[in-house]
Amino acid sequence: MAIKILSDSTSYIDLQTQQELNIGIIPLTVNFKDESFKETEVDYDYFYNKIETTGVIPTSSQPSPGEIYATFREIVSRGDDIVAIFISSAMSGICTTAVKAKELLLQEFPQAKIEIMDSRTNCMAMGMQVLAAARAAKAGESFKAVVQAAQYVRERVHFYFVPETLEYLKKGGRIGTASALLGSLLNIRPILTVDMKNGMTHLLEKARGTSAAIKRMLDLLEEDSQKYGLKEIIVHHINAPEKALKLKQALVNQYNLPVSIHSIGPVIGLHTGLGTVGFVYCTK
Repeated sequence: MAIKILSDSTSYIDLQTQQELNIGIIPLTVNFKDESFKETEVDYDYFYNKIETTGVIPTSSQPSPGEIYATFREIVSRGDDIVAIFISSAMSGICTTAVKAKELLLQEFPQAKIEIMDSRTNCMAMGMQVLAAARAAKAGESFKAVVQAAQYVRERVHFYFVPETLEYLKKGGRIGTASALLGSLLNIRPILTVDMKNGMTHLLEKARGTSAAIKRMLDLLEEDSQKYGLKEIIVHHINAPEKALKLKQALVNQYNLPVSIHSIGPVIGLHTGLGTVGFVYCTK
């Protein structure tokens, strides 16, 4: 009997790590009027170029109840247990669907252990929770210890990011046209974060220009570093590798920690757009 760790595609854990730690990924879907893609299958450059050329912001959809049920059933039918960590329930209905699948499966497999965990966030802020659980499972830890490893990270993870443009927030209806126009004229950049209490993205502060926004995010990171110490840092970006690399170097120079870079995919990226950059970190 083993413990299988599952997540969804908005964790953006790279394929090599998925394979090394035996992490299963259930993909979300992005939908244009003329075509739809599983997030794990679409080419990111094609996706973002289509938004840029058409001006259309697509929608996203969660996996079907049948897909989640089938994934769970295949695992428990061979005698393995499941720890599934999904995107914030305030952002998607995956957790609710997964709980229903769990209830159905326990009628057929009453001895199965299935833990559905709301990450309260997304991207590698969720991914760090998934990795912690997967490493514990690979080390042979108990079911309880695997769940606790993920919960430990959830209580200590932070995610700050800044869009390069307000256009996507405007098209997605998150800010009004007037606010977007004024913000663009004044070179305003919103510093966004995910509130780990309610699991929703919100505006933390505003800064004049991307450089000032990044400096403020680094200040917030330093404050937490001084208070709690840093365990891990990951840089995120949307089609902005040069900015991501520059940010990575600044973090490596400051903290002497290994820093990896992860691209943000379509489901999350469609809300903030090209040029977005930020970082996720976990304190000790």
